[in-house]
Amino acid sequence: MTFRVKMLWLEQRMYLIGFLVPIVHSQDPNTIRKNPSGTSEIDLGAYTIKSHGAAVARYHMHDWIILLLLVIIEATLLAIHPFHRFVGKDMMEDLKYPMKANTVPIWAVPMYAVLLPIFIFVLFYIRRRDVYDLHNSILGLLFAVLITGVITDAIKDAVGRPRPDFFWRCFPDGIDNYDKWGNVVCHGKESDLKEGHKSFPSGHTSWSFAGLGFLSLYLCGKIKVFDRKGHIAKLCIVFFPLLVASLVGVSRVDDYWHHWQDVFAGGLLGLVVATFCYSQFYAPPYNDEGWGPYAYFRAREESNSNTNAGHGMNANANVQAMGIQNSHGQSRYVNSEVALPLSVDRTASETLDELESGRK
Repeated sequence: MTFRVKMLWLEQRMYLIGFLVPIVHSQDPNTIRKNPSGTSEIDLGAYTIKSHGAAVARYHMHDWIILLLLVIIEATLLAIHPFHRFVGKDMMEDLKYPMKANTVPIWAVPMYAVLLPIFIFVLFYIRRRDVYDLHNSILGLLFAVLITGVITDAIKDAVGRPRPDFFWRCFPDGIDNYDKWGNVVCHGKESDLKEGHKSFPSGHTSWSFAGLGFLSLYLCGKIKVFDRKGHIAKLCIVFFPLLVASLVGVSRVDDYWHHWQDVFAGGLLGLVVATFCYSQFYAPPYNDEGWGPYAYFRAREESNSNTNAGHGMNANANVQAMGIQNSHGQSRYVNSEVALPLSVDRTASETLDELESGRK
């Protein structure tokens, strides 16, 4: 009789183990991990270019079309001639600075304001394997620099402010000439005159602050500058791109290509546009979720919902498969979650009671 009781007790525990083991192993260790706070999250490696890249690109197809439209608008603004405002003889006192070459050439601006940030975005992707972050950071950066470029060149063409070296652009030989209204009659090169009326705002500065300002915001979220731990060294990393952009602006004044007001307006314009574009894809850097794009957190919520729904279906299937027929051929369950063989449990308990009381 003792052997029979032990077998019944063992059979009951085996049913419970057979139910619990599938639930424990239903969590895929390749997609679930613990973050530093101890809570589980979907592994960032689950969203790669290969698995989700095409879907992300299709979702933002219209954004890329608008981006191409901005490229066409920017090319058109660069081709047209700016407004030639009145420049009198008495105004030339502030426009006689010498013509100098650019300390920062125009071809270098896309290198450090666009390609350098993209290179850093790729490094973060290699480490975290998050295609949402890679795609949205590149798209946001390109929107920031192109929107800034369109606004900057549209204002340049509309305002037509002369550069500080306008006198030597207009009169290369130093002999000035004016019409009966007192306006300049230039005889310099056409290309120099065209550039001579594009002083406000500074394009170098606005592009620099748009690209490097976006990079600063990105790094600010990624390294969690506002994590309330007081690591001032993180601020040095964030401020460095802004310092580079500021030095570019200073070089434009030193080269006599811009007035200080041009540089100030260009820097403010680029930084504001960069902030708006960054905010379209990321939470503010001081937010607890500021380290990742909105799209990643939406994908993670959807994955968690699908996972929980799948676990619920598996649990129901296990409960139905483990239903044990009682003496009347009906299944008995406890709490509608874990199937317990009540008839077996009751038989084992009664048998144990009888053995302890010495009835058998």
